[in-house]
Amino acid sequence: MSVFRRGKVWWYKFRLGGHTIRESSKSESKTVAKDAERVRRRELEESWNQIKRRTLPPRFDQAADEWLRSVKPHLSQRTQDIYEVAIRCHLRPAIGTLLICDVNASRIASYQARRKSEYASARTLNKELQVLRQILKRYKLWANLQGDVKFERESDQNVGKAITEEEEARLLSVCESNLLLGTVVSVALNTALRKNEIRTLRWSQIDLLERTLTVGRTKTEGGSGRVIPLNSVAYAALIRWAGRFPDAKPQEYVFPACENARLDCQRPDTDNIEPLRPIKSWRTAWRRALKDAGLKIRFHELRHTCITKLAEGQASEQTLMSISGHLSRKMLEYYSHIRMAAKRAALDAIVKPVFERRVAQNWAQSPSAEKPTAAN
Repeated sequence: MSVFRRGKVWWYKFRLGGHTIRESSKSESKTVAKDAERVRRRELEESWNQIKRRTLPPRFDQAADEWLRSVKPHLSQRTQDIYEVAIRCHLRPAIGTLLICDVNASRIASYQARRKSEYASARTLNKELQVLRQILKRYKLWANLQGDVKFERESDQNVGKAITEEEEARLLSVCESNLLLGTVVSVALNTALRKNEIRTLRWSQIDLLERTLTVGRTKTEGGSGRVIPLNSVAYAALIRWAGRFPDAKPQEYVFPACENARLDCQRPDTDNIEPLRPIKSWRTAWRRALKDAGLKIRFHELRHTCITKLAEGQASEQTLMSISGHLSRKMLEYYSHIRMAAKRAALDAIVKPVFERRVAQNWAQSPSAEKPTAAN
């Protein structure tokens, strides 16, 4: 072992595998340089001989935090929130103190049973299991468990639906007194935008002269950057809403964060508006509107309704995909629910001409039928 000083900094030098290793310890202490040389030599010897130092597996909560940090840059804010809630509120309290290698099928089954006793829905529980699966995959532990872990069977109750014209009218009627909710509901029903796509809109994405809206970052590759033409209802709603922000800048959010600002009132408290942060939610106003309208639907049903109306209006598949941001016909079929009234009208349209021809034939073949005159 050899250490030497260059200026005030100590260096170390040694030979390994026929090569001379000469590196700076970046320290003015000779003792530190000796320790650094010893650690570096050991590191290189282990690497040269392919010796891996054994380390204790991390606890689940530590592994979960490390996994979340690694995937966050690739996730939307909403997905990040879902994952964080699953880990913080459910997975960490249940199995956070276990070593990750001790998370086995029986413990996962116990977790599922406990969450069911708390009346967690099958969809919610499956999302939590998906997070758990991704964490275990990172440490190559899922392959041994996947055959023994059973995901919950989700019922069709969670499948979206399109609301009827009468339900839509009732909803819009109760939203008239709340400008914020009335605007977002009108936009959703007439653009097929997702809730988060509306929530994170900036003024730079809306061109009121061309009457278009450009969608920002969204959950699907085909959805980001799509341009939506604004029909008269969506345009009028946004024009009315823009009147509240005459000095808005392009980078500011259309629906800004407004803690206690009461954007739904005629005179909101502008001091509490944060234009560079998007609104977190309009859940309270939405729930109140549903109660007043006598409806039990999700906000996402408004997207289903818009896509369904487009399909009923004979819009082409390409047009539907372009507006909704879907890349596959399967997803398009999932969102398009041709309503009973449209089905009945379509069937009536093919029956009516046949029925009229048959009546005319029966009348013509009747012996007592009078031949129509020119006057008739």
